[in-house]
Amino acid sequence: MFAQFGPAGNPDAFYESGHKASADMPEWLAGQELKAYEYQCSRGVTIKQPTAELVGQKAAQYGTKLSIHAPYYISLGTEDETTATNTQRHFLRTLEVAKWMGADRIVFHIGGPGKGADRRQAMERAKRLFAKVLEQAENQGLTGPQLLAETMGKQNQLGSLEEVLELCKLDERVRPAVDFGHMHAVTGGLYTTSAEFAAVFEKIGEALGAEAAKNLHIHFSPIEFTKAGEKRHWSFGDPYGPPHEPLLTVIADKGYTPRIICESAGTQAKDAKTMQDYYLAMVKKDF
Repeated sequence: MFAQFGPAGNPDAFYESGHKASADMPEWLAGQELKAYEYQCSRGVTIKQPTAELVGQKAAQYGTKLSIHAPYYISLGTEDETTATNTQRHFLRTLEVAKWMGADRIVFHIGGPGKGADRRQAMERAKRLFAKVLEQAENQGLTGPQLLAETMGKQNQLGSLEEVLELCKLDERVRPAVDFGHMHAVTGGLYTTSAEFAAVFEKIGEALGAEAAKNLHIHFSPIEFTKAGEKRHWSFGDPYGPPHEPLLTVIADKGYTPRIICESAGTQAKDAKTMQDYYLAMVKKDF
């Protein structure tokens, strides 16, 4: 088995080639020799069941691994009861779409601690609310996909690697989504060397087991940052980090088989293919 690569959402080139519907993405990606696609519900869950089912059918036809990005509005650490209720609703709606689509992974943000709130207390609230979400999902028969807590790129957001792993330990259905661009931004420019990338896989393996590290869900893109963290996503042709080559070297050398979703701005499929080509060139040297 090999690592799988693909885009987050639909790139500019998809629309420029005359396509409009996301159901066309699996076939279009197959033409690019890409095997993964992360459908975006980040601005809210609006897709209808027939469309979701069609995306899933096309993905099965073309061998595309499907994940979904849940709404940005999720805020597990909130103190507000209305926001907490809406957070649960966003999770369950996304799980419903995943069931229609046959997606096996849902990526979500933990959310912010709240202005002036204690970060530790916010994480405890996040764990309690998330436990309710897991219980509701089980009660409604929506337990298929893994739920992936994403590492975040801003200082004022919950989602350090340690916080993500803490949430993952609540249930075996929960795994990390490691965004190395976010981690590069929030640390002020780290994650540029193979040693730094390798340490992340090792830490996940120690916390959750070797399989979790081997089959990690990864987001990757160049990111501009300030002292507050992430500012803007860019493309591989732009002068921003992190570099993808040291990460892919670790993956190839260690025999890891992650799913790598590229979040470059508009060129996410092209940049995913660049990563895939680099990775395959290294893997084939070992054949």
